[in-house]
Amino acid sequence: AQTAFSSNPANPAILSEASAPIPCDGGLYPRLYPELSQYMGLSLNEEEVQRNLAVAAAAQPQGQLVTRPSTNYMVAPVTGNDIGIRRAEIKQGIREAILCKDQDGRIGLRLKSVDNGIFVQLVQANSPASLAGLRFGDQVLQINGENCAGWSSDKAHKVLKQASAERISMIIRDRPFERIITMHKDSTGHVGFIFKNGKITSIVKDSSAARNGLLTEHNICEINGQNVIGLK
Repeated sequence: AQTAFSSNPANPAILSEASAPIPCDGGLYPRLYPELSQYMGLSLNEEEVQRNLAVAAAAQPQGQLVTRPSTNYMVAPVTGNDIGIRRAEIKQGIREAILCKDQDGRIGLRLKSVDNGIFVQLVQANSPASLAGLRFGDQVLQINGENCAGWSSDKAHKVLKQASAERISMIIRDRPFERIITMHKDSTGHVGFIFKNGKITSIVKDSSAARNGLLTEHNICEINGQNVIGLK
């Protein structure tokens, strides 16, 4: 699980989508995995792909921000019921990201093969990949029109290395295995969970973490947009 929290209700922890979604015209990227109808629990038939394209292209509703009283909450409110912030969420839609290499011929991206799929393992800050909106955990479906299913990590990196410096097209499924949870600190400065080596081990009863659905045995990937993988 990906976790975000904010001690300042006027400055909610929200991760925005930095790359514009692709339009849905019914004819883009047909059958991204032509040999599979199901992959890693994801439906990959033509109808499901087009349905996700439509979801990715949907406009985000504008949330209303209001000033909250300065009262210290002993128990933080449930995120969805708190008018003081906008709910942060990840949409597992399909989108296109266009990248170009920097002056050193790099895009600041490390990929990893997991269960015959290619996933984003690391994105360097302020790199072309970061500016295009790629995040840890995103699944790469295509690179320059080539399906990535079954590729090794080395092959994916080789394709990127040989790609043109001016334009690299990547078809991305946003973080199929992750979600964002927004929490608030209580009057004692705690959000209500304990972790070890990045894994959540216990949840405090009636805390903001508990009331917002945080789960044990899940790993923390980011806090307020900062990658914390590997940190203790």
